[in-house]
Amino acid sequence: MLQRIFALMLKEFLAILKDKKSRMVLILPPVAQIIVFGYAASFDLNNVPYAVYNEDPGEASRELLARFAGSRTFKLYTSIDNDTQIAPLINLGKVLMVIHLGPTFSRDLHRGKTGTIQVILDGRNSNTALIGLNYVHSIVADFNEQWAISHGHRVPPARLMVRSWFNETLNSHWFIIPGIVALLTLVVTIEVTSLSVAKEREAGTFDQLLVTPMTPVEILIGKSLPGFIIGTLEATFIILVIVTWFHIPLRGSILALYFGLFTFLLSAIGIGLMISAFSVTQQQGLMGAFLFLVPSVILSGFATPIANMPKFVQDITYLNPLRYFLIVVRSIFLQGASFDLLWSQYWPMALIGIVSLAAAGLLFRGRMY
Repeated sequence: MLQRIFALMLKEFLAILKDKKSRMVLILPPVAQIIVFGYAASFDLNNVPYAVYNEDPGEASRELLARFAGSRTFKLYTSIDNDTQIAPLINLGKVLMVIHLGPTFSRDLHRGKTGTIQVILDGRNSNTALIGLNYVHSIVADFNEQWAISHGHRVPPARLMVRSWFNETLNSHWFIIPGIVALLTLVVTIEVTSLSVAKEREAGTFDQLLVTPMTPVEILIGKSLPGFIIGTLEATFIILVIVTWFHIPLRGSILALYFGLFTFLLSAIGIGLMISAFSVTQQQGLMGAFLFLVPSVILSGFATPIANMPKFVQDITYLNPLRYFLIVVRSIFLQGASFDLLWSQYWPMALIGIVSLAAAGLLFRGRMY
């Protein structure tokens, strides 16, 4: 069995390497896209969920926080009452920022002193953090002006003290470039696997598989392994470029990253083989890959926050493996996340992979018998 699978895998590799177009697809597009995304891409995002940690029961704190609550830009997620609740909210991505007012905020303002407002930002998505911070500045500036007028103060009553977690300088490239690992790995893997069976049919060699002693499971494994190996090598190359050329820190576990890559490739290969099983020609395979890739990227959160999408569209994104792997890659690069924080992202990708591979196996069986 292993010898037959290895022979089919070797045949797939030789077919890819001998085809000039396939070689170009594997080499040139990833290099070109990582350069374009790395130097040119940036996003404007504006969804700002926040939490409040208010230790001051006074009038000034209530008035300031009312301005945030009344703003259309901000959405209050929760109010907390101790420091230990801050980290889970930001680590899990439930809020973009935590606004903290100390116990003497109102007292300091009434005495003519400057009160301190601490804003703790999630810096993993630097563009969203910067936009949210700009809105905070505008609200605080308006509060300062109104308070100074009504209380006759000349100095700014409130002073912002900002801390950005995970991306201290709010460099947008730190958010964009790690996502390229997921994006380009998906593109290459889907293209390789979606053409594997279509090439056989177009060349007339698929019928030869029907007379071999190979079972549908063996064919499925033999067709999957080249995509898995190529996807792993592609992702490794991109990770090395990100770390060595763009100097973006890889703070988390390498094992956690490659375990996520394995489950992601499992799902991508399963979807690619399903597309290939449906396709009769390479043109149909390419069209099927294109029809999957475009919605997959749009619904992944790569460019637009999923939280900004309509509710029914957000539900659809749960079927998209790219959604989960983007969270894995960015969390490991910027946050230093490990297995315990990422299990909720691993198992959906593994489930999508198992279901799609099983469906592809049934389609192969139907074609063979």
